[in-house]
Formats: sequence, C-alpha cells, structure tokens
Amino acid sequence: MYRHILAAIDGSETSARAFDAALQLARESGAELQPLFVVDVPVMVYDAPSYDPGIVRDAFLEEAKHVTDAALARMKHDGVQGSPRIIETSLVSDNFDVAHCILHAAAELKADLIVMGTHGRRGVRRLVLGSVAERFLRISTYPVLMIPAHGVSRTAAPATPAPQPADIA
Repeated sequence: MYRHILAAIDGSETSARAFDAALQLARESGAELQPLFVVDVPVMVYDAPSYDPGIVRDAFLEEAKHVTDAALARMKHDGVQGSPRIIETSLVSDNFDVAHCILHAAAELKADLIVMGTHGRRGVRRLVLGSVAERFLRISTYPVLMIPAHGVSRTAAPATPAPQPADIA
C-alpha cells in the first residue's frame, strides 16, 4: 500500500504517538520510513543582545540527534527500513519554516504518506490545532495522517472494549 512514509517527530508525546502509527504502517506495508526532525531556532534568540544563538541551535541539534537515534533503534528492532533525517529551517525565507521543510523532505523522499501529531513542542502558538500541523495541512499536496494529542496513552489499553456493531441495540 505504502512505499515511502515520512513521520514528523519532535520529541513530544504526540509525535511519539504519530511515530508509533507510522512505524506500524511501515512494518505492515513493507514501506521505507523516514523520521524527520526539523530544527527551528526561535527568532527571538537571534534578537537577544550579546547572546550566541549557536548555543541554542547546538542544544536543538543535540535533542534532534537523541530523538532520531531513538527512532532508528525502534525501526531496527521492528525490522523497518529507512533512515532518520534532521533538517533546519531558514531565517531568510518565509517559505522555509517547519511546515515547508516537511513538505520539501516529503518531495525528496517521494512520500506516499506523511504522519504527524496534531500538537508538538511549539508553545503558545499551538492552542487549537498545532500551528505546524495546521500550516502543513494547508500547503500539503500529500496524504496526511494526523494523530491527535489526546486519547489513550501509548502504553495503556482501554479500560473497556469498544462496543461492536452487534452490541449496539
């Protein structure tokens, strides 16, 4: 069904749930999986007087490496092919924000599906639907599977089984 799946990850619980879904789809369909971490250094870091934005950038890159290494370990454990990727946004172009970076990576991968969480680590701007998720949905030309921020935790099973059609009178 799928040959190339891109999973946007950022280390948040919601992106971990999205990665779980992407991993399962890749395993079941024999697809290549590319976990993608987009490093986005906030503009305010560059505006602070006598502050070195490289320190913040390095911290983000270190976190990205940690998250993508964990994703790769899970992929290897599950026998899923593919390799993680880390890319950075650009301050010089409005069309190279996180959403556009994901779109560009999907084009390079020739993705059949993009899997992402509805909310990630973006702070106040993600109140209703995550700002990155909403922006990506608006510009994407690819099928997108959105995994919600709320619901059953990744490790817990539902307390009661869902009603089956025969159970509903």
